[in-house]
Amino acid sequence: MSNADIIIGEVTGTAVLILLGAGVCAAVTLKRSKAQNAGWLAIAFGWGFAVLTGAYLAAGVSGAHLNPAVTLGLAIQGGTEWNQVPLYIASELVGAMIGAFLAWVAYYGQFKAHMADLAHQPEPAEGPEDADAAANAKAGPVLGIFSTGPEIRAPFQNLATEVIGTFVLVIAILTQGLNDEGNGLGTLGVLITALVVVSIGLSLGGPTGYAINPARDLGPRIVHALLPLKGKGRSDWGYAWVPVAGPLLGGALAGLLYNVAFA
Repeated sequence: MSNADIIIGEVTGTAVLILLGAGVCAAVTLKRSKAQNAGWLAIAFGWGFAVLTGAYLAAGVSGAHLNPAVTLGLAIQGGTEWNQVPLYIASELVGAMIGAFLAWVAYYGQFKAHMADLAHQPEPAEGPEDADAAANAKAGPVLGIFSTGPEIRAPFQNLATEVIGTFVLVIAILTQGLNDEGNGLGTLGVLITALVVVSIGLSLGGPTGYAINPARDLGPRIVHALLPLKGKGRSDWGYAWVPVAGPLLGGALAGLLYNVAFA
């Protein structure tokens, strides 16, 4: 697989993945969106279909990793060459940033209306009622459209949740989803992966919002920090290490287990 294939496939596929994934979060969250308050089922299936679309687009070009945790798991398993890992990860991060920016463009009017409405709401009483409220104040009011955040801010539990969710994703890909070359997703593997993502969202997504993909969380968080969006609030960089470290650890563990138990 050439470097050009990796760049084109991973940038394009990850951009589409994040455009549709952040798009469903925006649709459910923002005021004056026809899908506002559609709920967690819409988000879980929306992200699953986002993976399906992005991965089918990139599978024949780059193997459709679209996720540094998948790339790391495949490198440990032996399907991806280690010298290609940095290019995969860089391409995935760039694609995620492009997708997040495009989601903002698509919902530009809704973002403006939503933030204008929030600006006219009365200020909350000083002194948060509990520690969770104080911690959640670190995240801006629309950050959840771009990146994940925990319902209960407990770093080791949050990290464990991301490790477990990503492990399930990557071990499913390694055991059932690879193409004939073993370096990415095959046609059936794309469908399996999308369904696994839906399952993870429904079953394990509640505590942290299931990043299960460092590029999916970090790239859009960077875009949130850079966007000229009045009243957007903080990007919560104090939490940002969890949805990066957790998925990478989960992907690495999946690759190691595959070599021990399935190879």
